[in-house]
Amino acid sequence: MVGFVILGALAVLIAVVLIRTLTFRPKPLPPVKEENIELDREKIVADMVDMIRCKTVSNRDDSLVDRAEFEKFQILLENRFPLIHKSCTLTKIGKTGLLYLLKGRSSEKPSVCMAHYDVVPVNEEGWDTPAFEGIIENECIIGRGTLDTKGTLCGIMEALEKMLSDGFVPENDLYLSFSGEEEIDGTSCPEIVSYLEEHGVKPAIVLDEGGAVVKNIFPGVKKECALIGIAEKGGVNLKFSMDSEGGHSSTPPVHTICGKLAKAISNIESKPFKKRLTKPAKEMFDTMGRNATFPMRMVLANLWLFMPLLDLVGKKTGGELNAMIRTTVAITRMEGSEAYNVLPPSASFGANMRLISGDTIDSAMDYLKKTVDNDKIKIELVSGMNPSISSDTSCEEWGKLEKAIHETWTDALISPYLMMACSDSRHYCRITDRVYRFSAMRLSKEERAMIHGNNERIPIETLLKTVEFYVRFLKLL
Repeated sequence: MVGFVILGALAVLIAVVLIRTLTFRPKPLPPVKEENIELDREKIVADMVDMIRCKTVSNRDDSLVDRAEFEKFQILLENRFPLIHKSCTLTKIGKTGLLYLLKGRSSEKPSVCMAHYDVVPVNEEGWDTPAFEGIIENECIIGRGTLDTKGTLCGIMEALEKMLSDGFVPENDLYLSFSGEEEIDGTSCPEIVSYLEEHGVKPAIVLDEGGAVVKNIFPGVKKECALIGIAEKGGVNLKFSMDSEGGHSSTPPVHTICGKLAKAISNIESKPFKKRLTKPAKEMFDTMGRNATFPMRMVLANLWLFMPLLDLVGKKTGGELNAMIRTTVAITRMEGSEAYNVLPPSASFGANMRLISGDTIDSAMDYLKKTVDNDKIKIELVSGMNPSISSDTSCEEWGKLEKAIHETWTDALISPYLMMACSDSRHYCRITDRVYRFSAMRLSKEERAMIHGNNERIPIETLLKTVEFYVRFLKLL
């Protein structure tokens, strides 16, 4: 009798799982509006090349920053985009902030398009061609900043300049917000946000760098995906340290401070933070699951049953799936004695945490203190920020962004996702809950690896597509 009950319950469970899987289907997409957008390819390429030739390298040590290159870039914008500078009000804020305002027919639902024009340093020895000459090779523009994010900035400016030449007036006020300190977490962007806040501006939508149009990004999904970051994890740097009396290595204690710190590292890596299924992950799993192969669709249609399995896979494999569902800790620095035969008087290791929504700097540090389980290990906060809020995906503005993406990359799935990296856009979360992070480019895995790496480049066709996207997007605002 008990056996029949168990078999019956199992049959019901299997039936529920299969029914939920079979009804977990892709949502219908609206028809694509055919539109031929004529662009001045020669101008766009020339503008991008000259943007790359401005060596706008930011540095936390201000004495190492060449301000003349930043001024050169700003003058370039004035010369290459005369209609924007004639039609917009430009306010310079902070060290590098540029805030353009194009008045619309209404100020009720203002929008903000963001980018940054500073770039990270370059090790020229690792490049096949010079990083700041804007060389064109194999239909690609090569140079630091082509992808991160002068390409985006160029796309915004080219689109608006073209539209203004056609007599464009936006329905609502349009702001272009550019910073030259994003790579160093500088103050220009937060100062721009403070300026807008003081002037009573509450953006209906903010669009910044973030996800891209990518392939093979999610297991079981064969279509390319346009990923829109609707939240960012918080970035935190911690230092773990211990002191000792030092001494000669010939008569060591049973456990040196390096050994004790190593045990702390082992504890941290073997006891990951608890899983959290946040809004970005839920919505991404829903979109991807509906378009996945049957096994993955079954898992994501029935997370109530399979979430422990996903959690286990994340713990064992790490990587992006794991980072989507929990706060992560990466040990990135270690320091001890400078000599092999000397016990260090002090030793330390550094860790970078990425906080998921629901965790805070304080709660995460408390957890790590318990995990380390050694009161003699000092834990210091070096720098950090809490996770951003999650943006609304049920509003009209989200629909406008989806529409512009769908009409530009017609076959791409469009999905929210959780950004692991940090961007300037997080500062806007204090004045709006509609901050979206999407780099309007189709990028291969190889191209994504070039961001902050060697031989960064952008295919000319990719850049033109970025301009097309912004033409469509700005018309909808």
